[in-house]
Amino acid sequence: MNEPVFLRRYQQVEKNELLPRYRITSLVPVSFEKTSSIEKLWDIHQMKMQDYRKLLASIDANGYDPHLSNHKSSLLDLKIAIIQKMLENCCFCERRCGVNRKENHKGYCRVGSVSGYASELLHTGEEPELVPSHTIFFTGCVFSCIYCQNWDIATHPETGKIADPLELVKLIEKRHIQGSKNVNFVTPTPHPHTVLRIIRNLSVNIPVIWNSNMYHSKEVADLLEGVVDVYLADLRYGNDECADKYSKVKNYMQVVTENLTRAYSDAEILLRHLVLPGHIDCCTRPAVKWVAEHIPHIRFNLMFQYAPHYLAYKYPEMNRYLNRQEMEKAVEIVLSSGLEDILL
Repeated sequence: MNEPVFLRRYQQVEKNELLPRYRITSLVPVSFEKTSSIEKLWDIHQMKMQDYRKLLASIDANGYDPHLSNHKSSLLDLKIAIIQKMLENCCFCERRCGVNRKENHKGYCRVGSVSGYASELLHTGEEPELVPSHTIFFTGCVFSCIYCQNWDIATHPETGKIADPLELVKLIEKRHIQGSKNVNFVTPTPHPHTVLRIIRNLSVNIPVIWNSNMYHSKEVADLLEGVVDVYLADLRYGNDECADKYSKVKNYMQVVTENLTRAYSDAEILLRHLVLPGHIDCCTRPAVKWVAEHIPHIRFNLMFQYAPHYLAYKYPEMNRYLNRQEMEKAVEIVLSSGLEDILL
């Protein structure tokens, strides 16, 4: 394994040498009325994010001033107020269903106003620098991957436990005492309203991981700045046709690459690429090329764990495992790309 190059801030937060982003956001005072229109709240948010960026740069360069303290009303509270209003016309992902989830109407993700999670644990199966990772597996998903290994909780989110923010805060703090290096929100795209409320009540200095397919909306991307320390992101396809055929998602490349570019500008990225059988030239090659050209200073994990789960049997070309030639070719593509921090 290569020594990690591009997760330095994350490591400093994990060692208590720097503040996680959400704690810096909570130090930015904001005055607002919850009854204001969402347009007014967005205007305030845009203005106050400038204060956040200045404070982040100052704290990272000079250290934390203990005279600063959390405010009764902070930028983090403003983010929560905005995301709550977004529930009334949901656009958490780029499917933009527009349903009123406050009234428990459900869009593509099948999640209403209350989030659910399938499990939480100290996970040792993530990338080496993350473990042990406190992973919280949310239910529901904005994709419909035909080979999904978690199809049961993705397609039936109602089977999960209720994700009560205050109860999960207790679990996060308990797992931190037990040795977790981070809190890792898995499949969070339908659940930013719950994630923000959890983070708002944390009292521990812990990095926040957004473990995602990166199909969230531009609005959610704006709200995640100042909250997420590391995007544990997925770039699986190299074109829209494969994404639509195997995950039932439109406009994949534009949405995901725009979100990765945005994440690259304000956080750190650990990027996963799951190699798919028969998709070296149409997906692996263009995906790696895009990363090398646009977001090269990341940690890149080339993954060979594909297995034909769920509905893969209906697609003969996907109903098999990778062969040695495909794996060797994928490794060659990545090693010749110029990327510096690679996990194989």
